[in-house]
Amino acid sequence: MNPAPEEEPTDKRSGSDQNHDAPEEPRAGAAGAAAGAPPPTRLYKRRWMIVLLFSSYSLCNSYQWIQYGIINNIFMKFYGVETFTIDWMSMIYMLTYIPLIFPVTWLLDRKGLRVIALAATALNCAGTWIKVASVRPDLFPVTFLGQFCSSLAQVFILGMPAQTASVWFGSEEVSTACSIGVFGNQLGCAIGFLLPPILVPNVDDMDELAHHIRVMFYITAGVATFLFILVVFVFQERPELPPTLAQAAARSTPSEDYSYVASIRRLMRNRPFVLLIISYGLNVGCYYAVGTLLNRVIIHHYPNEEVNAGRIGLTIIISGMVGSLICGIWLDRTKTYKQTTLAVYLMSLVGMVVFTATLDQGLLWVVFITAGSLGFFMTGYLPLGFEFAVELTYPESEGTSSGLLNCSAQVFGIIFTICQGKIIDGYGTRAGNIFLCVFLLIGTIMTGLIKSDLRRQKANRIAKEEDPPTRQSGSLDAISVIKEAEL
Repeated sequence: MNPAPEEEPTDKRSGSDQNHDAPEEPRAGAAGAAAGAPPPTRLYKRRWMIVLLFSSYSLCNSYQWIQYGIINNIFMKFYGVETFTIDWMSMIYMLTYIPLIFPVTWLLDRKGLRVIALAATALNCAGTWIKVASVRPDLFPVTFLGQFCSSLAQVFILGMPAQTASVWFGSEEVSTACSIGVFGNQLGCAIGFLLPPILVPNVDDMDELAHHIRVMFYITAGVATFLFILVVFVFQERPELPPTLAQAAARSTPSEDYSYVASIRRLMRNRPFVLLIISYGLNVGCYYAVGTLLNRVIIHHYPNEEVNAGRIGLTIIISGMVGSLICGIWLDRTKTYKQTTLAVYLMSLVGMVVFTATLDQGLLWVVFITAGSLGFFMTGYLPLGFEFAVELTYPESEGTSSGLLNCSAQVFGIIFTICQGKIIDGYGTRAGNIFLCVFLLIGTIMTGLIKSDLRRQKANRIAKEEDPPTRQSGSLDAISVIKEAEL
């Protein structure tokens, strides 16, 4: 299937000459173009459809991450496996990401957004149908294979929000767009916490249990198939004209001049970004551990409350989604990346401490409140890390910086999930949560040490300050200034 054709930008016309997807007002005037400026940057209405479609298939994939773990005890009974084995149904998402993110990021840089979107939705669709064929107590390896396919799809998804936002959106809305991209992932996790306990009740009859599991898998497969078809026919690589001067400058860099290995080396010599890699991994790794082990933690204190465990997970994610959108809008308005990231990180630590202190009080409504507070900041931190990374690393590829952040998150997620699970088994849930609090404190301190070097904002500012006759080289001069500063 060939990519969808690029849209023809049109200026304001009357009657039938107007395109239904006409771009919004040009961001560089006609006078600048006449004076030798590059083609004017434009914003296309189609950008909202692209980011919402991405957000939708990200939702479908992230839903599957937690659909086993949130009813851990039920799947243990159905397949006759241990709790740690079911924990791996979530951790496989983290494990597959670590070795594959580098080749997938290279593919994103070389082939672009559309190829990555097609690969992600195809793998996600295949994984859901494999699970449909696995609903028998002796077919746990088959259901694990389906989850493995879905985890492969995730590798093609997690690094795309920042790249999609940069390719399609203007500088005043790029953080909001990135938040919408992350929003889908969070909403999928929320549905993953909510629906499985409702669709698969804890019944003793194995045939009835198999029926409920099969219904859940069929629903997921139907949605995944529909989204795959939409991506094939709708998802577009990029707009004809770039949305920002920084993006125009990135397009003007010849592809043969780009080296993925050299880009990785430059990023690893960028001290503020390295600090962000570690601190981001610590925060999101804690989030992964909390989500994976939530069923065990809640059931330990409130037996037979599987449905409420799912609702608590839902509360964490929904409040985090609100936090993500608020933070994205706040960043677009203020550009205070360092201050906002540090404040949200600190409040994530405070939220984890309060959640830990109130978990064993026997008041489930209090747990809902403290879990919601934790989610608002911990989940709300996700898009902040992406956008702060793009600022610190411009003009490097957004996919590369996002990939390194996510790789760090997966590594710490596996470590924290295994370690906290063992601590809970040996010493109880309070000790396990204190273990996470210690690392959130370390991450807060590291975030405070990050130097706020907003390179993308600097590039846009330098380009806009150029006089119209010299603006043709303004964006490239901005990149040169930034690269010289690195040396």
